[in-house]
Amino acid sequence: MAEPQMFLVEHPVALLFLVIGLGYLFGRIRIGSFDLGPVTGVLFVGLVFGHYGYTMLPTVQTLGFVLFIFSVGIQAGPRFFSVLRTDGLRYLALAIVIGGTGFGLALTLSKALDFELGAAAGLLAGGMTTTGTLAAAQEALRSGQIAMPSGIPVEQVITNISTAYAITYIFGLIGLILIIRFLPRLMGTDLKAEASKLAGEQQGGIDDSVKTVPDIAVRAYRVTQEDFTGLPMREIYALFPGLGALGKLRRDGEFVEVTIDTVAELGDEVAVVGYLHHLLSIAHRIGPELQDADILDDPIESCRVLVMRAKSKNLKLKPRQLNEHYGCFLASIQRLGVEVPIHGDTRFEPGDVLHVTGHKASLDRLGEDIGHIERDADETDLVSFGLGIAAGIFIGSFSIEVAGISVGLGSAGGLLAAGLTIGYLRAIRPTFGRVPSAARWIFMELGLLIFMAGVGLQAGSGILDTLATSGASLFVAGALVTVGPVITGYSFGRWVLKLNPVLLLGAITGSMTSGAALSIVNREAGNSL
Repeated sequence: MAEPQMFLVEHPVALLFLVIGLGYLFGRIRIGSFDLGPVTGVLFVGLVFGHYGYTMLPTVQTLGFVLFIFSVGIQAGPRFFSVLRTDGLRYLALAIVIGGTGFGLALTLSKALDFELGAAAGLLAGGMTTTGTLAAAQEALRSGQIAMPSGIPVEQVITNISTAYAITYIFGLIGLILIIRFLPRLMGTDLKAEASKLAGEQQGGIDDSVKTVPDIAVRAYRVTQEDFTGLPMREIYALFPGLGALGKLRRDGEFVEVTIDTVAELGDEVAVVGYLHHLLSIAHRIGPELQDADILDDPIESCRVLVMRAKSKNLKLKPRQLNEHYGCFLASIQRLGVEVPIHGDTRFEPGDVLHVTGHKASLDRLGEDIGHIERDADETDLVSFGLGIAAGIFIGSFSIEVAGISVGLGSAGGLLAAGLTIGYLRAIRPTFGRVPSAARWIFMELGLLIFMAGVGLQAGSGILDTLATSGASLFVAGALVTVGPVITGYSFGRWVLKLNPVLLLGAITGSMTSGAALSIVNREAGNSL
């Protein structure tokens, strides 16, 4: 074996990250407006290296999936149960129809075409681009939950699963994107019009005042105009658009504590926070500007505010009211790691992360009313993270016998349940289970790519033989497993559940776990509703 090859054999960690790095690079290659994405890129590079005999320890692959599925649970936890209580049943019904259709097609086609043992699971996972299905099937085999016929090694069945997945996943990804792009046109649906209609129904139109955050400034003035006096600040904020907050007030040489009920008087010296261009336009309604270091020493800052379930009585606030009531400026809302469009009537939901700017007193008051301020949000709570993973695996180890079949959550289900629980508790008690968004992203992304590298390396050893013997039939079967659930799900959602086409297509891409297809929905609809 040549020296570079021997190096990779002797240093499997280097091999792993070489596959991930090259795969990520390969996934960035664009053909028009389309790119394969990192998951497909890593899978493809893994297949190439696997074909030449490189392997990965199963425990490393398992570690990747553990990090991925647990982090998915943590991200979804804050809203999972509230969504389940509202529109969750409709979306759950849609997911069951889509998943059931895919399962039925995969099982029927595998039997009809006489695929090798294990190929059905790979066909289902690849055709529906659901990596979690692949991992759950492999984990069930390795844990002994499924008994193998005598003479058939477990690792051979796992390889069959991986190979079938690799062959069908490519069309699953590309085919789903094409279906999502052209299905609305075939059905005579204008996604942009439907998205605008939905925005009007749910949000009341875009609020231009909160789409972006202009320059925020602190200016000092001596109050000489009666427009600024005689009313509490909560009313002054409404009368002076763009005036964020009264930061400091000095009266007769002494600083006075500022609250929302403070009433300014003629002769007061005030420091106000607001959009710079607004402050410049309303200065004549306050008085002459001052250059006074003591009163201008009112620094502004930006931070994240986690919306808490325990303070849900305050969640009826609208984004524009953060300015009027608190003197804080909303830059963005993140929900489950995705930025939410800000509209005039957008409602905050438990688990939302608000990126806001204002002076410290205003931010503290906002945090006290609707959630928890994260000024030092860089550290991960590794105690809850580590114990949560251990608990998830422990929960997944339990099973019960039903008609002679062992039924249980398995490690995948246990980890997801543990992650959902910790994410939910985090929305109630924000000091518990902190996993910053950047850390969560690296856990999810790196975990998934480690797992996919293992899938590619394992499947690569036998993919050419499989392609030669049953590649064409697997490809056709995979295409049917991709197309069938989408058509069935769209018909069920449109005419039975009466879902808006934009939300319906988003739900379908969620059921198929395809971020690339979701981006197509967003682009065709003109926004990310």
